[in-house]
Amino acid sequence: MLRFLGSARRFCDGHTRRDFLQIGAFGSGLTVADVMRHRTASAAGAKRQTGTAQKSAIMIYLPGGPSHLDMYDLKPDAPAEFRGEFKPIKTNVSGVEICEHFPLQAKMWDKLACVRSVVSVDEHSDSLVMTGYPERVNRTADHPSFGSVISKVRSSTGGAVPPFVSLRGMSRGTEPGYLGIAHRPFTPGGQGNANLRLANGVSADRLGDRKNLLDKFDDTRREIDATGTMTGMDAYNERAIEMVTAGVVRDALDLRKEDPKVVDRYKGVEAFLTARRLIEAGVGCVTLSVGGWDTHGQNFQTLKRQLPVVDKGIANLIQDLHDRGMQDDVVTVMWGEFGRTPKVNASAGRDHWSPVMSALIAGGGLKMGQAIGASTAKGERPKDKQLSVPRLLSTIYGVLGIDPSTTFANGAGRPMYVLDEREPVKELIG
Repeated sequence: MLRFLGSARRFCDGHTRRDFLQIGAFGSGLTVADVMRHRTASAAGAKRQTGTAQKSAIMIYLPGGPSHLDMYDLKPDAPAEFRGEFKPIKTNVSGVEICEHFPLQAKMWDKLACVRSVVSVDEHSDSLVMTGYPERVNRTADHPSFGSVISKVRSSTGGAVPPFVSLRGMSRGTEPGYLGIAHRPFTPGGQGNANLRLANGVSADRLGDRKNLLDKFDDTRREIDATGTMTGMDAYNERAIEMVTAGVVRDALDLRKEDPKVVDRYKGVEAFLTARRLIEAGVGCVTLSVGGWDTHGQNFQTLKRQLPVVDKGIANLIQDLHDRGMQDDVVTVMWGEFGRTPKVNASAGRDHWSPVMSALIAGGGLKMGQAIGASTAKGERPKDKQLSVPRLLSTIYGVLGIDPSTTFANGAGRPMYVLDEREPVKELIG
């Protein structure tokens, strides 16, 4: 049983984006089997635990389209109707300035980098930044999410940790596409956390008996399933049991197990801490979202509230990764679906603007302490170093040891590239 709950965010296109997917318990059987039939377990967790750690990724999505001119690509010399209300401040890297509402990032810019010349598409969807393909393409091509590709590549060995976790529920950009349901993300939230425990009164021995019974039922069901779906779903009974009995994910999600001083430092941005803990537990890709950025009206009022939140979350996360010696093992990316119009509208807002946007990157062994590219004097289009979303994704895949020219068969058996555009961003890789 799956049901969508939690607060909904409505964008200007009239669609809502749910923050969380609540996972329903199923009482009489295994507590998580119905969930894990549509989830995967991870070789990444097993390999990290045996000392052969693989690199991981944290994908931070800013839903609605954040304003590039008011974050990382300010235009203080532009006319007032373009430059807006915010002023730039210097970072600890000579020649790089960012928004005054990012003081924490400014002090640690040597650990960060941004690309200010990314070209996008005008869609209220995370499809492009999470798959490398626009939603209008994915309606028929069904390309998989970045995290689902990691799941596919790393799930040949079982484990107690899913390779892909979404802390923001399900969306087009988190779907596995033609890779199949085995590579959907695990989506904890609400009752889902409680379902990572054994059902009341179920001992480990009784759990084993139920597994045997399920196997017998599945043998029958397998005979009548000519589509291959059961083959993909059977793995989740095995892995659900591992998740319940090992408790690795449950512990990672329980912030009470973290140092109270650290929890206090992350107050208001707890999802960033949860992401860090999941990565430490062995998850290959964690995605989370922050705020709502569809600021057609009162852009500056909204950003005055939200930019300090982003600043706090990024600064704590990246500093923690450095303090734990994980800065080269984890690549973090933060972006939305597009930028905002350079010219402020009559409602003190900025509208959709796909010709250029910015993206923040950290870690993964990439070259930090820089700002790559820039938009023109009024923030209208890339002035130099124009880059596409797939090229940035290709760079991140490379960090993780995944060749973006790898092919997987789609539903029709046709080999499909992970990305069609695969040239990495050379300024990031040195």
